Amino acid sequence: MRALKRGLVGIAAMVALATVSMGAISVVAKPEDVGMSSDRLRRIHGLIYAHIRAKDFSGAVTLVARRGKVVHFEVHGDADIEAKKPMRADTLFRLASMTKPVTAVAILMLVEEGKLVLSDPVSKFLPEFKHPKVAVWTLPNDASGAGPRLVPAAREITIQDLLTHTSGLANGGEGPAGDYVRKANLPSGGSLDERVRRLAPLPLNFQPGSQWEYSPGTGFDTLGRVVEILSGTTLDQFFKSRIFDPLGMKDTFFTVPSDRQADLAVLYTKGETGLARPERQAPTPQAASGPYFSGAGGLTGSTSDYLTFASMLLNGGQANGVRLLSRKTVELMTANAIGSLDLRNYAGDQVLKGYGFGLGVRVRRDTGDSGWMGSVGDFGWAGAFGTYFWIDPKEQLIGLVMIQTRNTRLRMEFPNLVYQAVSD
Repeated sequence: MRALKRGLVGIAAMVALATVSMGAISVVAKPEDVGMSSDRLRRIHGLIYAHIRAKDFSGAVTLVARRGKVVHFEVHGDADIEAKKPMRADTLFRLASMTKPVTAVAILMLVEEGKLVLSDPVSKFLPEFKHPKVAVWTLPNDASGAGPRLVPAAREITIQDLLTHTSGLANGGEGPAGDYVRKANLPSGGSLDERVRRLAPLPLNFQPGSQWEYSPGTGFDTLGRVVEILSGTTLDQFFKSRIFDPLGMKDTFFTVPSDRQADLAVLYTKGETGLARPERQAPTPQAASGPYFSGAGGLTGSTSDYLTFASMLLNGGQANGVRLLSRKTVELMTANAIGSLDLRNYAGDQVLKGYGFGLGVRVRRDTGDSGWMGSVGDFGWAGAFGTYFWIDPKEQLIGLVMIQTRNTRLRMEFPNLVYQAVSD
């Protein structure tokens, strides 16, 4: 019965849109107006509730827009199970790595102002990155036995290397540089400046540009610091004054205001017995000891706000009458920038064979190789706590699913259900 009530709340979400700012997107009730099937879109509801019944996550907000109109916006389940608080259209989510495309946009805005080019070495702005070293296993293909040794890097890390995850910067304990990262004990608080200065001398996992390896934190935190240096302001202030305020994104924050804390969905972890609520929720920046505004994963925001950001990219760099980037810059951002390298070593259930990487976003090169629906040229990214978005320029389509439990399988299931509803 409770699930039915939650379903009714979800079905009523389109009505709730009247009180939620949708930025540059118009709201329609008939998917058929833009070449989609209402009946087939209803399958999304069944998919999400199957996951909720299986205790994969507590609840979700799902959204589909096509040709500038929202055709599906539904809330499902709970934002807080223990408090019996349902998801709402304006629930806030920890965006984690969905912060990265925002940081990429900030960097590209500075490119457009002539303050850097993507081939610039990072050391031009952060001298601590000069003369990098690369950790290599002492024995060929030995991942554990003899330990690593250090060799000089063949070249310096560039801004483009950071944007494309080809820099070699290690983020955790994996790879030949893993021991160095663990011993460095990088601070989670303090300032972004302090964190980047601490990570800069660490050896790399591979020669810059030679491999693709996802860097969840270090690469885009470094880019965030470059934004601060070139703009003369904090990353928080740059995002707010140059991106969020111009686009009307009033529900996206590094520091969640005290009067919005109750709107934040609870972060749950999936265990053998179902969902567990950690004693401590993932830290939010207001608890940090200094201005650590993570360009890699520090933002919290609403579904409608991220739709506005995604709409800006789909619309060639502009939304709500405001242009942040030129059309040609967005084309550069969303083109494959890693040559023949691919993303097949990405961790999790999501199959990223057939994908390359642009500047802050993955880019589909081949539809058949991935095994799940989409179009050549679609792009997007995900957050570690379950949020996911993609943009399909060919179909003029945006998809968003917001949850607060990691579930990489949903990143393939949800697009499949969106694309099977395309009827034109």
